[in-house]
Amino acid sequence: MFDTKIVIILRDDLKAWQELNVTAFLATGIVGATPSLIGEAYRDRAGHVYSPLSIQPMVILTGDAATLSRAQRKCLELDITAAAYIEDMFATGHDAANRAVFAEFSPDDAKLVGIAFRALKKLADKISKGARMHA
Repeated sequence: MFDTKIVIILRDDLKAWQELNVTAFLATGIVGATPSLIGEAYRDRAGHVYSPLSIQPMVILTGDAATLSRAQRKCLELDITAAAYIEDMFATGHDAANRAVFAEFSPDDAKLVGIAFRALKKLADKISKGARMHA
């Protein structure tokens, strides 16, 4: 149905609240970068309007820190824009602080806790190799 795949990979040692928080932030990063991923508003039988959702499903995977680093490196090598969340962002309270702390690190020293990307299916599978389905 889709020639692309949206993948979110979470580090496998996060607490439940962290997994949910990081997934939400990363999903908005992918959709924000590609507004055409948002469909039409939903309406129930009574006529109430609900916000539109992504038109494409997202695969949620987990992996260790090395798996996330490999995925990040592959995205950079293949020039695929990714959304990333680092451990230090848990200690901030707003977007500007998140961006400031993110800018303090490079791919070599950032403690990545989540990465998301949208790519052609074959590339997405190559990038996410080693990650497993979130349980």
